[in-house]
Amino acid sequence: MGSCISAIGTANPKNKIPQQTIYHFMANAFGLDNINAARLKHIYEGSGIDNRYSVIPDFAFSDTAEYTFFGNSANLEPFPTTQQRLKLYQQCAIDIATQAARQCFDSFDSDVAPQITHLITVSCTGMYAPGIDIDLVTTLGLNRQTERTCINFMGCYGAINALKAADYICRADAGAKVLVVSIELCTLHFQKNNTLDNWVANSLFSDGAAAVLVENELQKIKPGKALLLRNFYSEFMPEASDDMGWYVGNLGFEMKLTSKVSKHIKKHIKALTGRVLQKAGLSFEQIDEFAIHPGGKSILEATEEALDISAAANHLAYQTLREYGNMSSATILFVLQKILRADTEAGKNILSFAFGPGLTVEGMILETGE
Repeated sequence: MGSCISAIGTANPKNKIPQQTIYHFMANAFGLDNINAARLKHIYEGSGIDNRYSVIPDFAFSDTAEYTFFGNSANLEPFPTTQQRLKLYQQCAIDIATQAARQCFDSFDSDVAPQITHLITVSCTGMYAPGIDIDLVTTLGLNRQTERTCINFMGCYGAINALKAADYICRADAGAKVLVVSIELCTLHFQKNNTLDNWVANSLFSDGAAAVLVENELQKIKPGKALLLRNFYSEFMPEASDDMGWYVGNLGFEMKLTSKVSKHIKKHIKALTGRVLQKAGLSFEQIDEFAIHPGGKSILEATEEALDISAAANHLAYQTLREYGNMSSATILFVLQKILRADTEAGKNILSFAFGPGLTVEGMILETGE
């Protein structure tokens, strides 16, 4: 037998900022004239996002004098360095990650922390050493002998790789209890260079964390609903490698995200889905639900058009995008939390995808279970 997701917890920073408020910040930061401000407003109004979260309160302010992270001048100078951004990551990430893990643990009647055998952390927006893995062991009261694995800088698909690693562990050791924690503070890396790529990237990304308990389905801590991890699939498109990137710059991490990404996904996702299903021994007609990473509205629409499915079939991804924005690797776990909490009968097959630099597509098949 395989492994399952028994519980998922999520958390966000305290700064919940309406998308239109962030638009005004960005229009000022880019110094846009009326014509370009209208173009940017069109992007924000069509983003499918109502609110985003950030560890930086400045995005909610119209007066530069109120800024606490960016420079108080009109052009945000002095603009924060990579060192300053990663210092704030180290200060803030642990609290948000801990909140998500504790919400995950709250799903159980017993004290889960002493039972955790493995910890997998996921992040592409910050790192330090000793890292957030060791900090989580301390704040959550885990055993100091907990085996730790860090998955870093893989982008939006990193959490599926973490679930894959957790699945391998639980299949090899039926007694293993694996805690997966994804923590992404994407807004730390806001870039003010006036380019269309930055306009789009800065309209999407948000901060959040998710924690997942993965265990062998025959040795669950308690009976109840679960998501069974059935199959995984990975493939990348080398011809699209230049259309999505994540690079370390002197003034934070720099995102490259072109409009071609959704076109590549639309072109390739149907054939790729066929290979996912073939590996799992399923037909497309046997898929009951979808959990597509809401990297942006255009990505969701491209996937739906290519697979000939309705937006309603992927409504939880749209709901997550609307409520939180794109939190990189943590986002797909927010979608899975909604599925886990839904009143869905056992035995339903779920097809899930996440996308990232490469252009990499990570896919998985899950099944609702008890």
